[in-house]
Amino acid sequence: MNYRLAFIALCLALFSFESSAHGVDDNTQRFLSDLDGAAIIPLFYIGAKHMVTGYDHLLFLVGVIFFLFRPKDILIYVTFFTIGHSLTLLFGVLAKVQLNAYIIDAIIGFSIVYKGFDNLGGFKTWFGIQPNTKIAVLIFGLFHGFGLATKLQEFNLPENGLVTNLLAFNIGVEFGQFFALAFILIAISYWRHFDSFNKWSKITNTLLISCGFMLTGYQLTGYFVNAV
Repeated sequence: MNYRLAFIALCLALFSFESSAHGVDDNTQRFLSDLDGAAIIPLFYIGAKHMVTGYDHLLFLVGVIFFLFRPKDILIYVTFFTIGHSLTLLFGVLAKVQLNAYIIDAIIGFSIVYKGFDNLGGFKTWFGIQPNTKIAVLIFGLFHGFGLATKLQEFNLPENGLVTNLLAFNIGVEFGQFFALAFILIAISYWRHFDSFNKWSKITNTLLISCGFMLTGYQLTGYFVNAV
């Protein structure tokens, strides 16, 4: 199997969806806009669906776990990411922190660039340093959480049941992340049994960088176009 072609096809499929990585369908928009009171199950579902279809989050996670072989290491890194985006999701909405959605999504796109570059050993080769990868994952997790918070704030969720709904949404996000990550881990673990993993690992991470740059460029373009 040509994994390079498969990965390219995946990127093309991802970008065939709505270009905004935090797009929400019309039915969900109407539901959130009309929401009054706690709705645990619907918010759990929306959170899970958002993570499973949130290709910016998934591409970043692919980069994070790509060269992790031990379950302990995978758990540690995913925990750092989870702590980061959970904190800023809850804080961003409850404290009504208003951030520009285009800038936040551009930073999220850049997080994919960063992880692909890190996986290729770019920091050691180009700059002679190696940033703390756990801290980097935590920091980018904070920005991913602000991305979720920024989108939720657009719907002006009612104060009635807000904390309950946020917790349900966040738990849904974690469930969706676990579900998607399980499939990613199975695919990567299976691929590692073939010589093509080492052969195409550089190309795969280069493609991650390319996808990250495309996402970043799209969001920055949207920022400057809408700022005019």
